[in-house]
Amino acid sequence: SRLLRQRWEASPPGKPVILVTQGDPLAARGISAITRAVASELSLPRALVCLDDSIDPSHSRDADRDGVILELRYSMLAGVLEPPGAAPASLAALTRAVDSSLAAKNAAREAEGKPRLKEYYRDYALLQEVTKAALRAACGGVTVAHTAEEISPFSVTSFYEAGLAVGAVIESDMVRFTS
Repeated sequence: SRLLRQRWEASPPGKPVILVTQGDPLAARGISAITRAVASELSLPRALVCLDDSIDPSHSRDADRDGVILELRYSMLAGVLEPPGAAPASLAALTRAVDSSLAAKNAAREAEGKPRLKEYYRDYALLQEVTKAALRAACGGVTVAHTAEEISPFSVTSFYEAGLAVGAVIESDMVRFTS
């Protein structure tokens, strides 16, 4: 919360702020607990973006909806990125970047004798990156807050590099967690 407050004091957002989460189920620890606490501490309403039921029927069903005033689906945000040129990064470019990153991560895991990432990583990486890109395009800006100082190279979060690579978000959009 402190880092977000500092960012917005130094560079005030041009529009009201809403904290966007991506369908994580309520848990005592982890991202759903963190986003609830940040929203409460900063007095922010929340928006929820979930995968369409045709992609993952449990994603929306299990999502934490505390304080949520707006709910969107992946397909709605993907539509913001099409046709090409509608946003800084097209859906096709973002998909290629995620697929390329996934292939590189799987090659690295195989080299380490580890199993490939589960198939659902692609869906959740696309949800993450399409959400950021579409909201940045539609709203004129986005602040991306990471909740860990060290990001595992094999986590869904690590796919943020795919969004950066195609200009879906830019480095100055990021608020890096520091302890």
